[in-house]
Formats: sequence, C-alpha cells, structure tokens
Amino acid sequence: MKKISAVLIILGCVALTACGKGQEINGHTINTAYKSVKMLKNRLLPENRIEFEVAFWTIRDANKEESQFLTMVDGKKPEEIIVMGKSLYQQRRDAGDQNYTQYSSWEEMITKFGRERIDQDNRKNSKKEEGRDKANDVLYKL
Repeated sequence: MKKISAVLIILGCVALTACGKGQEINGHTINTAYKSVKMLKNRLLPENRIEFEVAFWTIRDANKEESQFLTMVDGKKPEEIIVMGKSLYQQRRDAGDQNYTQYSSWEEMITKFGRERIDQDNRKNSKKEEGRDKANDVLYKL
C-alpha cells in the first residue's frame, strides 16, 4: 500500500511539473516551436493574438539561423515574445528599415495587421458563402 501511495505522489508531481510549461514555447525543434506558438496563440485573448504573431515572426525574421532562433524563443512566454518583438521593431525602425519606418509606432503596425486579418477573414467567408449558395441551389422543373 505504501508503494502505491508513493508512486501516485510521484506521478502527481511529474504531472504538475509538466503542466507548468504550458504557457511557454517549446524550442527543441522548429516544428515544436511552431506548434507551441499555434497552441499559445489560440489561448490568448483575440486582441493579443496578432501582436504575439507579429512579434514571433519579427524575431524569426531577425534570426535566420534556426539554432539561434530556437535558443531565443525556447521557454519564453507570449508576453516575453511581445517585448522582444517590440524591441526588435524599434531597433529596425531606428536603423531606417523601410518595412518599419512606414509605421509611427508598434501599435500602429499591429492595428494595420489586424485590419488586414479582418479583411482576409471577410474575403474568405464571402467566398465560402458564394460556394455554399451555388452548391445548395436546387431548381425543380414543374
């Protein structure tokens, strides 16, 4: 009986330890990093998703070498990724990068990307509705 109790306690501790990393990016491989980002993005509030995505891809763009990129993002929480993304944005903007100087602030850039995402979703939904209407159109010959 004592052995079963000890095993259950150990398993419980292991399970709780594993759950503690649920809000961090797993940067062991590029695929696990992308899966972690997708999972984390879906857990974020809708207003924070785009900011997190933009920050993550800004970091990815700045670190072309895979191992360096994985080292930077491994174990980071979404808030930390956003801070890193803002910092990189400011560095690139100060350096005169055209992709970043067109925006007056990080918030403006995020707002623009948010509007683009909404437009993409609207176009995608309207195409689905058009296809659905044609597929469900039934004409009867009387």
